[in-house]
Amino acid sequence: MGSESVTAVILAAGEGRRLTPLTNRRPKPMVPVANRPLLEHVVEAITATAIDRIVLVVGYEQERIRNHFGDGDDWGVTIEYVEQSTQLGTGHAVLQAEPVVDGPFVVLNGDRIVDSAVVSQVRDRAIDDDLPAMAVTTAANPRQYGVVTLDGDRVTDIDEKPEGAVETNQINAGVYAFSPAVFDAIRETHVAGELAITATLDDLAATETLSAVRYDGRWLDVSNLWDLLTVNAALIGDSGASDADGPTFGDSVTVADDAALAGNVRVGPNVTIGGSTAVGSNATVEAGAVVENAVIFPDAVIGAGAVVRDAIVAGNARIGPNATVAGGPATVVVGDAVHRGVELGGVVGDNATVGSGATLADGAVVGDDVTADAGVVIDGRIESGAVVRRG
Repeated sequence: MGSESVTAVILAAGEGRRLTPLTNRRPKPMVPVANRPLLEHVVEAITATAIDRIVLVVGYEQERIRNHFGDGDDWGVTIEYVEQSTQLGTGHAVLQAEPVVDGPFVVLNGDRIVDSAVVSQVRDRAIDDDLPAMAVTTAANPRQYGVVTLDGDRVTDIDEKPEGAVETNQINAGVYAFSPAVFDAIRETHVAGELAITATLDDLAATETLSAVRYDGRWLDVSNLWDLLTVNAALIGDSGASDADGPTFGDSVTVADDAALAGNVRVGPNVTIGGSTAVGSNATVEAGAVVENAVIFPDAVIGAGAVVRDAIVAGNARIGPNATVAGGPATVVVGDAVHRGVELGGVVGDNATVGSGATLADGAVVGDDVTADAGVVIDGRIESGAVVRRG
């Protein structure tokens, strides 16, 4: 029997470039869903177990994380920080925890939401010295993740985002249990480019027993902008309805049961807030607006008569009166990849202003600090700081 004391290491140093513009000013784990940062949901999955010490590996825009979580006292745990100053992969990130970890530990991703049950299962493997171990779940599109080959309860191979056909829907769930011996194994892993922890695990699977912890609970992954809408809807559905802690409402307001309104939200008369919508603190939804299946960040303003569906509106952004984000299936280009048929009406970055009567074509992404004139049609991706004029 190993030590009862197990530390949780959360990897939260990444930038999240596929989520730009939302990650221009905040690290990916601090992007809000259901009115709380992704990382807070991960921390709470840990604090619901017997683990009482968390090490956060931070890097990009790390002050956002440090300021929010502090020493962990608000969550009833001890939180410490180590820095990954250059993002060189998840294996490299785990290695940064070596100076502060001297016993068995579990590792989680700071942007992937799981139930506390799997954290407890993996922690138990650490206590029982059944190491290394990794959680394995199923996915409808396994090729997007690390595809896992199993022999009973043993992992024999991990193929990261394979290009060809796959014969299994089993994938790496991103929750691991290790002893400090993994640090030497990471150093001995030789790969071209970034050092992923899965490369080390694949090496270990070839030479020793890598135990699989089977998991069929909640597993919510945010890889692209539209995933935020899916994850937001799932988390609101789990937690029930609105966090009705101080919103103010005008007359004849309709709020769906599966909508979450943070404190100090102001809602004008004749507003409809539909399902799967989170409205952040100090946001304003003016008279007659319709907001549905949307993530509205703190301090944003949705103008009178505007329609905002399947959309993400970032902090302090303003959607003008009678502007339209109609929603529906879209084609979105992210880097070199073209994604068709995704549910994304549009994204508006921090401090951007969309003029009155303007329209966002399906899948439009408006950068930070953009100013779009009244009545314009916005299509595709608008770079931060741009001015969009009529004609």
